[in-house]
Amino acid sequence: MSQKRVGRVVSRVAQSKWRGILAVSGTVAAILALIVAIPGAPRAQETADSNPNKVLATVGNHKITEGEVDQEIKPQLASIQNQIYQARREAIDKLADKYLVDQAAKKAHMTPDEYMKKQLAGKSQTVTDKEAKAFYDQYKSRIQQPYDQIKTRLIAALQRRNDQQARQQILANLREQNKLKVMIEPPRMKIATAGYPSVGPNDAPVTVVEFADFQCPYCKRSEDTIKELQKEYGDKMRLVFVDFPLSFHQYAFQAAEASHCAAEQGKFWQYHDELFKDQSKLDTKDLKAAAARLGLNTKQFDACLDQHKYADQVRKEQSEGAAAGVDGTPGFFINGRSLTGAQPTQAFETMINEELANGGQQRTASAKKGDAG
Repeated sequence: MSQKRVGRVVSRVAQSKWRGILAVSGTVAAILALIVAIPGAPRAQETADSNPNKVLATVGNHKITEGEVDQEIKPQLASIQNQIYQARREAIDKLADKYLVDQAAKKAHMTPDEYMKKQLAGKSQTVTDKEAKAFYDQYKSRIQQPYDQIKTRLIAALQRRNDQQARQQILANLREQNKLKVMIEPPRMKIATAGYPSVGPNDAPVTVVEFADFQCPYCKRSEDTIKELQKEYGDKMRLVFVDFPLSFHQYAFQAAEASHCAAEQGKFWQYHDELFKDQSKLDTKDLKAAAARLGLNTKQFDACLDQHKYADQVRKEQSEGAAAGVDGTPGFFINGRSLTGAQPTQAFETMINEELANGGQQRTASAKKGDAG
């Protein structure tokens, strides 16, 4: 196996592990990572400026251009661009924080370490054995080690979390006082939303597109987060749902078809909620029973499902997701910015607030149709 191929395999494995960790929650993920020492995925390096007309290969008299190649690997390029943006953004934050702390310390006639130590005094709560045990009991199925064996590491990890949260709050206050402004633009994908089930005004400043699978447990976990965001942002946010049934979920594709049959009768979101209530009931009989419970015309619904009326539509949505770089669920795009996995509410809030602060410009494709149910 070549070195490049080995690198790609390692990257995929690392990313897969992190997706599972991030599904727990942002802060919990960090703590569990410290305990089990799971490495993060390596970052890709930026490539040279592209030239779409540059010939990269020939087959006889036929030329293969860089533009053609880039179109073929569009999802991978989007992922790399996002990694580059995240790396740059983290570097900006690090440099800005260092400057702000240095300036604040100088003004207070202290060293930076002395300044931060004084600011942190009394602001980071000491973790008790009781708190550590409560955390362990909640996540022991993921830790899979006896409490006594990991107690010391767990308490240390929880304490680092508390210290880090207190530190981040101090830095956030300094950034706010000094009006940190970031000029680099995050990479965005153009995601078509016209005609898909949606909630919220078509001209909302923020559009959240969700690629999801009705049998995916992480999608179900994200439902509470999405509902929190809808309450928090109201008419400032539009949610669009796009099917992305995964091949290894036996009932996911048919469930997606069924949701379109429900949308045909104006009850997509009611049916959507009904399916996520119990993901163990997604076979044909259960899908039809759910329609009956919602008062749909069962004769019309059953015929729609049995004839696979929307199978081609579901496959189209899968293709659109793959072209956008979606390779797992849930996959979110906030004004075209990618956010993967069952992330904590704070991860969504950070990105949504950035979009609103920047004028909330609509970056995704404009919707031409109204709510599809």
